[in-house]
Amino acid sequence: METQNEITNTESETQAGTSRYEELQRMVAGMASDFEKFYRDGNKAAGTRVRNAMQELKAFAQTVRNEVTAIKNAAATNKQEA
Repeated sequence: METQNEITNTESETQAGTSRYEELQRMVAGMASDFEKFYRDGNKAAGTRVRNAMQELKAFAQTVRNEVTAIKNAAATNKQEA
């Protein structure tokens, strides 16, 4: 049986996950024009911005991976304690 604290944690994790997904969508959408400028027009400055944006995306992805692992491990620990 879930306790109120476990239910609250699950709800906040769901909200955080939605927020992270929206952040990912904004990051990718923000790259669109520079991708087009670089790949279609050969704009070298846009290529630099694409590389920088991809590096930021990589760091974001690692942060999300770490969060997912921490949440998964916390859930496993909570189940073992129950």
